Amino acid sequence: MSSIDILLLGIALSMDAMAVTLANGMVYHNSKKIYYFAMPLLFGGFQMLMPYIGFKTGSIFYSVISKYSGVVIFIILSVVGGKMIFESFGKKEEKNIEKAKNISIFLIFVQAIATSIDAFAVGVGFVVANINIFKAVCLIGITTSVITTVSIFIGRKFGDIFGNKSEIVGGLILIIIGVKALLRL
Repeated sequence: MSSIDILLLGIALSMDAMAVTLANGMVYHNSKKIYYFAMPLLFGGFQMLMPYIGFKTGSIFYSVISKYSGVVIFIILSVVGGKMIFESFGKKEEKNIEKAKNISIFLIFVQAIATSIDAFAVGVGFVVANINIFKAVCLIGITTSVITTVSIFIGRKFGDIFGNKSEIVGGLILIIIGVKALLRL
């Protein structure tokens, strides 16, 4: 597997993380700057860690994780997305201006895990491909970090433009990703 192949794989693996950070940027567009640094680090970090764990454990846990990963991703992202949508109703724009909505490190952590479960299976596949795992996971992690960084800023811009409606859109994005993961079963 060439570096270009791994880069393309990294881009493909980062698409869920991109959509989630785009939604985060829209909904939590007034958060503290530390959270904008935490997102690419955690999303990229888990995109590095999960293929490495998959590579090291081989096919031992693959059947169990692959069997339930869609359900786990669906539950996590649907709950978070549903909460975003629910909170968007009953709020007025003036309330949002007074009290900026902040994301938590715990939520970013949970989202990063949920969006990187597929990378575990890729790591199992790396065993068969006989590749340099260190080079592969670094390239995947860096790719995800760059893509999520760009997504955050795009999301923030949309959040500024759409205000309260961005919570609904962000929640729907998370639910759609969850449904997509569930349908892959």
